[in-house]
Amino acid sequence: MTTTKTARELAETYFTAWEAGDFEALRGLLADDVDFVGALGTASGVEEALAGLQGLGQVLEKIDVKVRVAEGDDVITWFDLHTSVAPPAPTANWMHVEDGKVSRIRVTFDPRGLLAGFESRN
Repeated sequence: MTTTKTARELAETYFTAWEAGDFEALRGLLADDVDFVGALGTASGVEEALAGLQGLGQVLEKIDVKVRVAEGDDVITWFDLHTSVAPPAPTANWMHVEDGKVSRIRVTFDPRGLLAGFESRN
């Protein structure tokens, strides 16, 4: 018997996998045509989305979830994004789930700290 995760469970698994650097687990959560729009860029399709997550994953230290709200196929996660290059960034992430996979992601935060941190590394 196959059990489909709720949107909330998918979001929890997504953040746990990303924080752990488990990109194969992330791949299994994302729809092939996942659409991502965020403060640092956009991605169309699972490969581009994974590349973006891996890029930020290089400096990711911790995801400190403050609250997660789910309604039907939509989930909003409010968290502090801790990286090795910038102070924690308060972040909002909205996900939409279709057919048991994350199909849309929208992320908003103030990217100035991360951008300055990336620039100082170069």
